[in-house]
Amino acid sequence: MGERESWTTEEFGASHEGAVGVLLADGTVPGPVFFQMNSGGGGQSVSQWSVYDGHFAHVPRAAALRAVCSCGWNGTEHRLDWDEIGDQELAKAGALAADACLEDWDEHTVTVENSAVPLPETVTGLLAQLAGEIERLAKSSPLAAVRAARRLEVTAAQVGYWPAHDARRDVTAEQAAAALGLNEDAARKLMARLGRWSPYC
Repeated sequence: MGERESWTTEEFGASHEGAVGVLLADGTVPGPVFFQMNSGGGGQSVSQWSVYDGHFAHVPRAAALRAVCSCGWNGTEHRLDWDEIGDQELAKAGALAADACLEDWDEHTVTVENSAVPLPETVTGLLAQLAGEIERLAKSSPLAAVRAARRLEVTAAQVGYWPAHDARRDVTAEQAAAALGLNEDAARKLMARLGRWSPYC
């Protein structure tokens, strides 16, 4: 996959990495566009939606944009009206469609979050309160806030150890991934880190 702007959330990371995807008029997804360097040595492959303007022979023209996610989810198609776009730069003329893709992906991540195993309100409330306290502490003593964040890391490692082992015994990798809102590889690595075993076992 060529270089392109993408979006992630703190919790789900690369398991749900989103981007603006391109569809051609025949409904197919184009491959990356290769741009040769002027010096003649090498080049760059790009999949950023705004390069698909058809201005060069080797560059196809996008017919629609849609949000895509690394989990395989695809969003609603947002058609591009080239009669209206005319000679405008696609990056500008397609900006509203690209923004709509981001909104679609945001809704997708909300769905992922809602489908993950729910946390009790007492836990989410305490975590939010703790984050707020550390942020306030940072204003008066950044080093104390760093120490608090480090203590939080230590606590997370301690309290996550046995649950990781219990979950490893009780559920499949597929079930763990679904409950955590991650892909199986990311869920396996998270469980291994918390349980302190090799992710390659």
